[in-house]
Amino acid sequence: MERQFTLGYWIDDGWYVGKIQEVPGVFSQGASLEELEENIKDAYTLMFEEALNAFPSSAKTKDITLTVP
Repeated sequence: MERQFTLGYWIDDGWYVGKIQEVPGVFSQGASLEELEENIKDAYTLMFEEALNAFPSSAKTKDITLTVP
């Protein structure tokens, strides 16, 4: 499955630093914008895999609705 995200980035001390705006906690950096893009993809994948493994195999799911600001 493919999803689109927004990469917010800036240059800090010569490094491209960025985060995925829709997913809190996914940050990375790179020597170039292209390297940052690859690194942020890796960071997202690692975060996603870790989140999936955080639940026991017996866990159930339920859809809920949240009101967000």
